[in-house]
Amino acid sequence: MSLRNLWPSIKGGFVGVALFTLLSGCATAPSDDKSTASTVMYEEVYDPFEPMNRYFFDVNYAMDALFLKPVSEIYRGVLPLPVRDSVRNFLTNLSQPIYFINNVLQGDLNGAGDNMGAFFTNTFLGLGGLFDVAQLNIPEDDMGQTFAIWGIEEGPYLVVPVLGPYTTREGVGGIVDWAIDPVNIIARENDKTYVGFYRWAADGLDKRSRAIETLDDIEKNSIDFYATIRSLYRQNRKSKILKGATDPSQLPSMSFDEDS
Repeated sequence: MSLRNLWPSIKGGFVGVALFTLLSGCATAPSDDKSTASTVMYEEVYDPFEPMNRYFFDVNYAMDALFLKPVSEIYRGVLPLPVRDSVRNFLTNLSQPIYFINNVLQGDLNGAGDNMGAFFTNTFLGLGGLFDVAQLNIPEDDMGQTFAIWGIEEGPYLVVPVLGPYTTREGVGGIVDWAIDPVNIIARENDKTYVGFYRWAADGLDKRSRAIETLDDIEKNSIDFYATIRSLYRQNRKSKILKGATDPSQLPSMSFDEDS
């Protein structure tokens, strides 16, 4: 692979790092005193851009109500569950290489081995990944988790138009994942950059179709739908980062700080 072909991925990585550096400057705790109300709020809900976030949350909600949810309902109504499961299996299999990269970067070589085992097994025995022959149930590790394990702070909460909720760390991690994903790199090298967009759209449609009742119930039972989604998003991210551990201290230590 030539340097010329790799440049879009390298550039994407640099953009992600620059964006993280810019925004993480906003992520400083307000006080060293952990008992102060402002520090407790920082640790529980760090949302300094809340007015802007609520605006984009409302925009996303409107787009979901007008387009994504109806299309998801049609998708679920037209395609039987086994077909939709094959779509999910195929998309997950395509993502195994990036999960592999993140497991390696996290120092989880067992997980990385499972990623490659599942990828090759399902690709060759599962008709290109349409069937989950491996049945390994491997976590979907991303660069946001990798950054967290490296000790990078999560930064402020953000609601991105169309894309939805992120913390700064997870947002930058998503950019890096997109740039270094081997499937996306191969697509770009063959002038098929649209492949990445189709993957993203299909993944979003499938996930939305599987969450119709869940999101409806959450909205119905929420006093503040925005705050509930924000809380659930952060809880989900913390759970993924811990990988089943009960305490952050159980995470592997992979700090790049020289003093460490």
